[in-house]
Amino acid sequence: MINTFQDSTEDTKLNNNLKRVWKNEYVQTAVVIGIIAIIVFGFWFGSQAVLNTSYPALAVVSGSMCVPYNGQCDGWSHPFSYTLHIGNLIIVQGTDPTNLKSDYPDSDIIVFKKPSDTDELIVHRIVDKEDRDGKIYFFTKGDGNSNTKWPNIPSSSEYDPWNGGNGISEDLVVGKVIMRIPWIGHFVLFMRNGIGLPIVVVLIILLIIAEFMIPILRKKKDVNKKNNTQNQEVPQSQMYL
Repeated sequence: MINTFQDSTEDTKLNNNLKRVWKNEYVQTAVVIGIIAIIVFGFWFGSQAVLNTSYPALAVVSGSMCVPYNGQCDGWSHPFSYTLHIGNLIIVQGTDPTNLKSDYPDSDIIVFKKPSDTDELIVHRIVDKEDRDGKIYFFTKGDGNSNTKWPNIPSSSEYDPWNGGNGISEDLVVGKVIMRIPWIGHFVLFMRNGIGLPIVVVLIILLIIAEFMIPILRKKKDVNKKNNTQNQEVPQSQMYL
């Protein structure tokens, strides 16, 4: 019976300690930050698994896929047109190269590794394909490149000059574009800017400091106000001296 009573007392103390810790504002803030980080990373890695690619979302960084309207190709004047603009966020899905459509101008827009630098990704539309030695090679072109703009049919001389004009091997294809979201990619581009990331980091640090410091300053202010109020009060016993 004694051991049972002691165990119950220890459990009660443990529960009280846990409740006291959880009521601490610093602990609550740290837990919230941790949950947000888990959600962000979980979404990213989950997207990679669902979309079957290491690059499920990318920002468009060049205007090669943009067809100008009224001389403008900024993505702001015609954000919902059929081609891509700088600042678009594109959703990419990994797929079997044999399933990619090459019937230009209704062909797929693909993301592939640049043959001369596989660390760089290119986003262009398929204009044709060729089967050589059991491997598919895709011929691509930016919708806004050369004199012939999408959806007009370009000549073979206007195709991208990758691999000496012999096309992109299916091994270099990352996936196809299945969706684009206007403007959101500008935030990603800002982060890639030399000053963008430091600014965001500083803002996050300031927010964290504010989250911790404001409650402390507020408590000190309340304590000082309470002390001043108590000092100003005159005891009833002193009023008749």
